[in-house]
Amino acid sequence: MGLLKEFKEFAVKGNLVDIAVGFVMGATFTKIVTSFVDGMVMPIVGVLTGGVDFSDKVMVLKQASAEVKDAAGNVVTAASPAIDLKYGAFITNVIDFVVVAFVIFMVIKAINKLKQEAPAADPAPSSTDLLLTEIRDALKK
Repeated sequence: MGLLKEFKEFAVKGNLVDIAVGFVMGATFTKIVTSFVDGMVMPIVGVLTGGVDFSDKVMVLKQASAEVKDAAGNVVTAASPAIDLKYGAFITNVIDFVVVAFVIFMVIKAINKLKQEAPAADPAPSSTDLLLTEIRDALKK
């Protein structure tokens, strides 16, 4: 029974709940960024690159082959699908990553700025220091 109690204490700790909330927010934020990149950034990139649509850009490594049958209808060579490198989707995902990384950088920078405290003022001089200062000033007169 001790194991279940320990797990319950672990699961309801503030840090774990914070991590779960951060994970859900991150997943949602990623969807928003993906939508932004697909719907707004990539069309602009397409216009700047002369109308290139990156969503369907592929490099065919091996063409698809059709099934080959002999005269009796037996399959001699099975069909094989094409093998493609989908570099257009990769470029889109890299742009997604850069946008997310930049936003997270800006959020962390703002959080760090909020955490910074104003420099502490010099502590007030002790009564002994004040007394010695007064004596010094009196002697100068």
